[in-house]
Amino acid sequence: MNKTLSSFLRAGMAALLSAAAASTALADGWPAKPITIVVPFVAGGTTDIVARTVGQKLSESLGQPVIIDNRGGAGGTVGAAIASKAPADGYTLFLATIAHSIAPGLYKRLPYDFQRDFDPVALVASTPNVLVVNDKVPARSVAELVAYIKANPGKVNFGSAGNGSTEHISGELFRSMTRTDVTHVPYKGGAPMMADLIGGQIQMAIETSPSAAPHVRGGKVHALAVTTLKRSPAYPGVPTLDEAGLKGYDMTTWFALMAPHGTPPALVTRLNAEVARALQQQDVARRFEEQGVTAGNMRPAELKAFIGSETTKWVKVARDAGATAE
Repeated sequence: MNKTLSSFLRAGMAALLSAAAASTALADGWPAKPITIVVPFVAGGTTDIVARTVGQKLSESLGQPVIIDNRGGAGGTVGAAIASKAPADGYTLFLATIAHSIAPGLYKRLPYDFQRDFDPVALVASTPNVLVVNDKVPARSVAELVAYIKANPGKVNFGSAGNGSTEHISGELFRSMTRTDVTHVPYKGGAPMMADLIGGQIQMAIETSPSAAPHVRGGKVHALAVTTLKRSPAYPGVPTLDEAGLKGYDMTTWFALMAPHGTPPALVTRLNAEVARALQQQDVARRFEEQGVTAGNMRPAELKAFIGSETTKWVKVARDAGATAE
């Protein structure tokens, strides 16, 4: 081996060891100040509920405040862009959703690359979406809803938490599979969308379970079907869309904690363990169960592979359905 190459290899090894030592030192002293979780939707919706539930537990175990920073807009892409540019020091995290795997299939350009600009930390939760209608819609089954829409083309609106959100693509998939004329109405989050659904400004939505569940239980909206292939225990007697005639319809909304790319691996490992511990708490499990939510369980490497496969799947679905967003 020549001297130049040998010197280069020694310098490279020294740099790697130095970086590893710095990463370990940072992890040992972390956290020394409050941690922020950027939530890409407004307060009150499902993503916000999941973030606050887990954030509270992280605050208790880490001994530092966990601040929820709601940055809604453009189907979650505004918050993602902000979080992607944060320092990779473990003090800014991001709660991503399935919407961020869908977005590349809807937008011509995004100000970030979801798979490149974030390091997966932990799968926090997953939940079915629920097809709901308000009292003014004379339908109590999927077949009756489809018949009603076909009898009133262009007069039925479905709401979502924004262009590119899981509710958006769920509705577009419903429109495509039923060949019905429904109009998408985007909001800045699930909470204002549900308020308008209850108030009659829109007629239907395919909303995430935690956001919809209290209103279904209160009788303010009616659940016609869930989007997963298996029924949800949170909605006894409610069929799946697959059972209701939309064969193959299958969507599970997931929520994943991410960190800006380059966050020290020791911190990512620590955070993954802290999230797993939080999800095992009885009060968290009880709250999730009430709302039809399943706690996550993936290591960072598994989550990275999962996000890759989900992005490939949903980009194709969005493009096949002809869905777009600006």
